[in-house]
Amino acid sequence: MSEPSVFTRILQGEIPAEIIAETENVFAIRDIAPQAPVHLLVIPKTAQYRNVVELAASDPVLLTELVGLANTLAAEYSDGDFRLVFNTGPGAGQTVFHVHAHVLSGGLEEGRLGG
Repeated sequence: MSEPSVFTRILQGEIPAEIIAETENVFAIRDIAPQAPVHLLVIPKTAQYRNVVELAASDPVLLTELVGLANTLAAEYSDGDFRLVFNTGPGAGQTVFHVHAHVLSGGLEEGRLGG
């Protein structure tokens, strides 16, 4: 059996973190290494899905809930404009294999596409 992800451990209270928002199935925290003035993570409470492709194929309702919370947080923590980033696979920068979305806003150079 694999070890619980850092996100599961946060949710279980084993690792300290401030949960800034929560629904029945997803929760949000601040990224510990922010890449933008607003950098939040929105995470399903289940560790069943390793990446967004698995989540979308198996539970589109949960994906919709995740995106909805990201939108709510962007409205609360920034001007409502945001980037939603899912890293899928180690080559794309995914280091925690428990699907999660990065909500990024502010400080982005004009005209820069980014990943």
